[in-house]
Amino acid sequence: MAAGGRTDGSLPDLRCYVVTRPIYNETSFQEDNERIQGPSRTLQERAQQVCSCSKKRALQITKTFFPILEWLPKYRIKEWLLSDVISGVSTGLVATLQGLAYALLAAVPVGYGLYSAFFPILTYFFLGTSRHISVGPFPVVSLMVGSVVLSMAPDENFLKNNMTGLNKTIIDTEARDAERVLIASTITFLVGIMQLVFGALQIGFIVRYLADPLVGGFTTAAAFQVFVSQLKIVLNVSTKNYNGVLSIIYTLIEIFENIGTTNIADLIAGLLTIVICMVVKEINDRFRHKIPVPIPIEVIVTIIAAGISYGVDLEKKYNAGIVKSIPSGFLPPEPPAVSMFGDMMASAFSIAIVAYAIAVSVGKVYATKYDYAIDGNQEFIAFGISNIFSGAFSCFVATTALSRTAVQESTGGKTQVAGIISAGIVLIAIVALGKLLEPLQKSVLAAVVIANLKGMFMQVLDVPRLWRESKADALIWVFTCIASIILGLDLGLLAGLVFALLTVVLRVQFPSWGKLGSVPGTDIYKKVTRYKNVIEPEGVKIVRFSSPIFYANIDGLRSSVQSSVGFDAVRVYNKRLKALRKIQKLIKKGQLKATKNGIISDSGTTNEAFEPDEDPEDPSELDIPTKEVEIQVDWNSDLPVKVNVPKVPLHSLIFDFGAVSFMDVVAVRAMKTIVKEFERIDVRVYIASHLDHIMKTLELCAFFDDTIQKDKFFLTVHDAVLHIHNQITHRDIQDPIFEKISLMQELKEPIEFTETNQNEEFDVQEEVWFNLVLFIILNVWSSFSKLDGG
Repeated sequence: MAAGGRTDGSLPDLRCYVVTRPIYNETSFQEDNERIQGPSRTLQERAQQVCSCSKKRALQITKTFFPILEWLPKYRIKEWLLSDVISGVSTGLVATLQGLAYALLAAVPVGYGLYSAFFPILTYFFLGTSRHISVGPFPVVSLMVGSVVLSMAPDENFLKNNMTGLNKTIIDTEARDAERVLIASTITFLVGIMQLVFGALQIGFIVRYLADPLVGGFTTAAAFQVFVSQLKIVLNVSTKNYNGVLSIIYTLIEIFENIGTTNIADLIAGLLTIVICMVVKEINDRFRHKIPVPIPIEVIVTIIAAGISYGVDLEKKYNAGIVKSIPSGFLPPEPPAVSMFGDMMASAFSIAIVAYAIAVSVGKVYATKYDYAIDGNQEFIAFGISNIFSGAFSCFVATTALSRTAVQESTGGKTQVAGIISAGIVLIAIVALGKLLEPLQKSVLAAVVIANLKGMFMQVLDVPRLWRESKADALIWVFTCIASIILGLDLGLLAGLVFALLTVVLRVQFPSWGKLGSVPGTDIYKKVTRYKNVIEPEGVKIVRFSSPIFYANIDGLRSSVQSSVGFDAVRVYNKRLKALRKIQKLIKKGQLKATKNGIISDSGTTNEAFEPDEDPEDPSELDIPTKEVEIQVDWNSDLPVKVNVPKVPLHSLIFDFGAVSFMDVVAVRAMKTIVKEFERIDVRVYIASHLDHIMKTLELCAFFDDTIQKDKFFLTVHDAVLHIHNQITHRDIQDPIFEKISLMQELKEPIEFTETNQNEEFDVQEEVWFNLVLFIILNVWSSFSKLDGG
C-alpha cells in the first residue's frame, strides 16, 4: 500500500512514499502472483499460421513489397506536385553533374555515370520506403567500385605495340574501358544479388553493427582517398593505379614526384571551381531559410567551364584533359560476367553493406524529421533489385548522396515523385545534352567532387567530442579512419568492425562492479565508493556485477567477488580444514580438550600445533577429508594451532543481478560453484533483482538442488537484506547455514583457547543438542503466542 498525504484535506505530498508489502523471495512471489503461461503451439501449428493467407494478409504483403501502393493513393496533387517538380528539376541537374564526376572515381568513362544516375531511380520509385533520398552514385561507394575495377583491369593489361618506333607506351584505351565497364556492371549486379538475399532473409539488422563512430571514421578516410584520387586529375598528373595496402601513400608519393608536369590550365580551372563551389555552398547553408531554392552552383560552374573550354579550345592550346566523348542514347542490356564473381565476392560484400548503411542512415534522418518509418529489410530488397536492374545497363553501384538528398529535400521534395522527375532530367542529358558537355575539363568534375567532400572532412571535429563522451568510441573512430587509409577501404572497414566488436567484448569481459550499501532510511542501494552517507549492512556484502555473465568474464566475476569480500573462499576453507585436522590430532593426543568454554590446550608442550604453516598451494593439503568435526570453532578468534586462517567478517553475501541480462551454461556452473564455496565456510549467498529469463536459464541448467533453493532469490536487494536481518534477529536455528552462527551467539562469551584441566571432561555434542532443543521450544512457544494474539 502506498501512502503519502495530509489530514488537512490538501493535496498529497508526492515527494515521498511508504510501501507496506511482504518480503518477497522467488518462491513466495510465485505463490502470491500467478504467472501467465504463453501459448504452447506445435511446430505444425506455427507453420500453418505462417503459411496461412487471407485477402487482408495478401494485400498487406503486397503493400510491404511495393510501398508505392501505400503512399501514392494518398498523394496530395495540389499541395505536393509543384514542390516535387521544382525539387526534381533541381536534383536532376545536380545528379547529372555528379554522375559524370563520380564516374571518374569508379574508373569508367564519364558517360556511364549518367546511366548510374538514371536507372536505379526507376526501380526504387516503386520499391523504396524513403520518400526523400536521392538514389544514385555516392563518392565513397564509387571509389570502392573503382578500387575493384583498377585491381582487375590495370593499364598494364592493355599495352599495345608502338608502330611508330618511338619509345613510348601506348594503352589500348578502347579495350581497357570496355573491360572496366564490364567489371563495374558485374560487381553492381553481384552487390544487388547480395542485398536482395539479405533483404529476403530479413537480416537488415546487420547494419546495426556499423556504429556511428565506425561509419564516421570510415567515411572520413574514404573522403581522404577520394581527395587523393581526384587531386591527380586536378593537376593532370599521370600516375600508376595503386590498390591495396598503402596504395594511397604510393599515389601521393608519385603525385609529388611528377608534380612538375602539372597542367596549369587544369590546375587553375580546378582551384577556381573548388573555391567558387565552397563559397556558394557556405552561402546556401547560412542563408537557407532566406533563399527559397539553393543556388545550383555545380551546374552553373559546369556550364560556364564547358563554354570557356569550347571557346578557347583548351585541349589543343594548353593540352587540357577534357571529357571528349559522352555517348548519346542507351546501350542494350548485357549479362554480367559470372566468371568474375569469385574474384570480387569479398569486395562486393563490403560495398553492399556500406552502400546500404549510407542509404538507410540518410533515409532515417529524414524519416524522423517528417514522421514516417523506414523498413530496413525492404530497403535491402529495393536497393538489391535496383542494382541488379542497373547492373544490366552498364551502371555502377547506387546508393544515395548526402548533397543530392539535401537538395531534393531543401527544394521542397515531398515524395519520390521528385526522384522520378530528376531521373527525367538525367534522361534529357543522356539523350540530347551529352554532346554539349564533351569540351568540359575533367579537372572541373574532379574539383566538384572535392568541393562536396567538406561535410565528410568536417567529421574530424567529432573526435574531441567523442573523447569526452566515450573514449572507446573515439578510439573506434580513429582506428577505423587510419586502418581504412593504410589498408584500403574494404580491409579498413573489416578491421574497424573487428576493432569495434573487440571493444564491446573487452567492456563486457571487464565490466564495472562494486560493493553496495544502503542509503539510510530508504530501500535504495548505491556504490559505497560513490556516496559518503551510504552504509553497508553489518556482516553483509552486496556485490553488483554490471554485465552479462558468460564464459569470457567468469574470472572477472570471481576477482570482483574476492575483492569485495576481502578473502578467497577456497583458501579459507582449506585453511580451516588444515586447522581442524591439527586440532583433532592434538585432541587425540590429549594435548587439547573441548569444554563448554571452547578448546583448551597444554601450553607447556611443544608439538605440531606450533609447526609453521604449510604452503597453501601444497597439493597434499587439498586431500584433507571433509568430515564434519563435532567441535564448534569461532574462526575469527585466536586458534591454539599455528595456522593462519583468514578472518571472515561476514555471514551473508548478496549478488545484485539487476544489470545481468543473460547467463550462459558456463556462467551458471561457475555461479553454482561460487555459492557452494561460500556456503561451506558458513556464508549464506543470496541473489536479488534477477530477471525472469535468468531464473529460467538457471532452471534449465540444473542450478537448483537440495542445497540451493529458489527461496534464496529475492525480488530486490532490500528484500534480501530484510530477510537476513530477520534471520539473525530471530536466530532461526532451523536454517542450516545460520545454525552455527546462532549457536555461537548463544554463548555469553566467545570461544577461547586456554590451558586444560586433565580431570575435566565435557561432551560438546551434548551441548549442541541442548541448544538445539532449547531453540526449538522457544520458536514453538513464540508461534503459539502469535496465534493467540499475545
